[in-house]
Amino acid sequence: MPVGIIGHHHCNAHNMGEHHPESPLRMAAIQDQLIRSGLDYVVRQYDATPIDEKLLSLAHDQTYINGIFDNAPIESGDIFRIDDDTCMNAATLNAVLHSAGAVINAVDLVMSKELSSAFCATRPPGHHAEHNKGMGFCFFNNIAIAAAYVQQKYQLERIAIVDFDVHHGNGSEDIVRNVFQKKAQTQDKFLFCSTYQYPFYPFEMQQSDTPPIINTPLPATSKSEDFRHAITTHWLPALEKFKPQFIFISAGFDAHIEDEMSQLSLTEADYRWVTDKLKIIANKYSEGRIVSSLEGGYALSALGRSVVAHINGLIGN
Repeated sequence: MPVGIIGHHHCNAHNMGEHHPESPLRMAAIQDQLIRSGLDYVVRQYDATPIDEKLLSLAHDQTYINGIFDNAPIESGDIFRIDDDTCMNAATLNAVLHSAGAVINAVDLVMSKELSSAFCATRPPGHHAEHNKGMGFCFFNNIAIAAAYVQQKYQLERIAIVDFDVHHGNGSEDIVRNVFQKKAQTQDKFLFCSTYQYPFYPFEMQQSDTPPIINTPLPATSKSEDFRHAITTHWLPALEKFKPQFIFISAGFDAHIEDEMSQLSLTEADYRWVTDKLKIIANKYSEGRIVSSLEGGYALSALGRSVVAHINGLIGN
């Protein structure tokens, strides 16, 4: 089965300012590298559809959801701020709904066996969005919503979410802890693994080797061998024990050595390596089912090259 890429041009219209790192230029950088690599002829590409608004409540508080819809700007030039780094323009809500919808589309395509796995090249990202709060460029937690969706619709018992962004996926951890673990129908059905620079935004997290949360902080200046050691020592044993039936990846590429957002020193080879390791787990326990969604990555050339390495890993090239 082929690998798919899911996106939509509406995601480019969300714009938080000329100098904001979470820029529409990120999508162009990814597409340019896909064309340059020849992968645009290898993968199947799909247009995302907006998420059914009712699915947002699988991971988010309804009052928070209502607040996003009620405050979304309508007129060009209007702005609504979630926090100092996160704001909405008149096109943002449409982009948000397509970004979340892409991951739902990916789940259905993978579960129907039309695709073996999929990468969602969309924005805004989602992994900082907690169940009742948006932050850090994120409005709704695309991956967490889709994880709850695959459990509910397809009755899977064990779903893993893994996050290799340079920033901790605090929103995903919050939803796993405070939403999924508190519901009888989803309790103990999710495993969350996150590696990230620490101390670093969003600052409030703790190392953990106790499921459902596996947190592996990395000191500033950590390099490839430190990243790979953390994955090998902490993630892989937990995933082997959990035996996930579906793997979601919050794919952040801002730990790249060229990315000024962080002080970690990863390269495209590290993103290919971790993808290969996750693919082995998926082939063993999940019938190969992986859905990955873009989170961080702000050095444009490095972002595009890293995404290509990641997709090649999903393909197995």
